[in-house]
Amino acid sequence: MENLETSCPNTWCPGCGNFGVLAAVKKTVNSLLDQGVKKENIVLVSDIGCSSKSTDYLNLNSFDSLHGRSIATGLGIALANPDLKVIVVIGDGGALNEGIAHLVHAAKRNSNITILMHNNRLFALTTGQFTAVSPKGLKGKSTPEGVTEEPINPLELMLDSRASFIGRSYSAKIDHMASLIEKAVKHDGFSFIEILQPCVSFFNNFQFYNEKVYEIEDKERTKEEARKLIEEWNYNSEGKIPLGLLYSQKRDTYENLINKSIKGKEPDIKKCLQIRL
Repeated sequence: MENLETSCPNTWCPGCGNFGVLAAVKKTVNSLLDQGVKKENIVLVSDIGCSSKSTDYLNLNSFDSLHGRSIATGLGIALANPDLKVIVVIGDGGALNEGIAHLVHAAKRNSNITILMHNNRLFALTTGQFTAVSPKGLKGKSTPEGVTEEPINPLELMLDSRASFIGRSYSAKIDHMASLIEKAVKHDGFSFIEILQPCVSFFNNFQFYNEKVYEIEDKERTKEEARKLIEEWNYNSEGKIPLGLLYSQKRDTYENLINKSIKGKEPDIKKCLQIRL
């Protein structure tokens, strides 16, 4: 087993859901290495926030990006070198607030990257402001009287944005998470996994999830079947929460389509230089 530890001291709060996600990612990476994937071909791209400290704690190639821009950065890396396994680690704030446009367009394009969205349903590193998926009524630093807005459903957004792999897991289920992440990384196309990741300091909902989550079987589903599962939970308090691979589709990746479009059209460097001169 590859030692993926680094010398960086871990600064997550004791009991944070991120510890479970980190353990699952390590398990996934080691499984991929055992199957012949080269360590140097695995790249982590981080955002800003507690989740993105993951790159400090994993001895892998990584790129620390700006808030909400990690998805665009990951897309650029995959486009530059399609042989790489690009994994973007991002929080719900970075993905669904600052970076929502990048998320939607990467899904639409079917860029060959994997998004691990740590969903603690608030801005945790800045101590508890609400995000697009915070439940209505949540009292936090920016909403002392409670959130007045209804939360969006990120999996429904991904389904409508034509993401070709959509899944959900829970940070307390490490084996389930690792298995789903491995499937996502192996998938040719845009993979989105929502990871329910409680913030013990500002929104500790471990008990809520323990009572609500259940695992579904892997099988092919139509969009209508996937939507029915996705809409079981409205991101407030109602409904059960299905975990697993909710939807997958095979279609050509953005990188393949771009490479096909430029094949045989490499610029004549001498001619370019003559024009410039």
